[in-house]
Amino acid sequence: MESNGNGGETKFRKSTFCAAHHDCVEVALVDNGARLVRDSKHRSGAMLQFTSSEWDAFVKGVRAGEFG
Repeated sequence: MESNGNGGETKFRKSTFCAAHHDCVEVALVDNGARLVRDSKHRSGAMLQFTSSEWDAFVKGVRAGEFG
């Protein structure tokens, strides 16, 4: 876990499908409902932040097969 800048901890997780691979992304839920996404190989690098609405739209698209 890492500090989230607000005195709390941010817990990143990755898919269980990534167990045998090292090229995964990690996702964390933050206090305001947003999601942080980072590269598991570069944990101290840049992170992307998505609002809860953006994340929900992404998950719905994945489930609907919109990304091939």
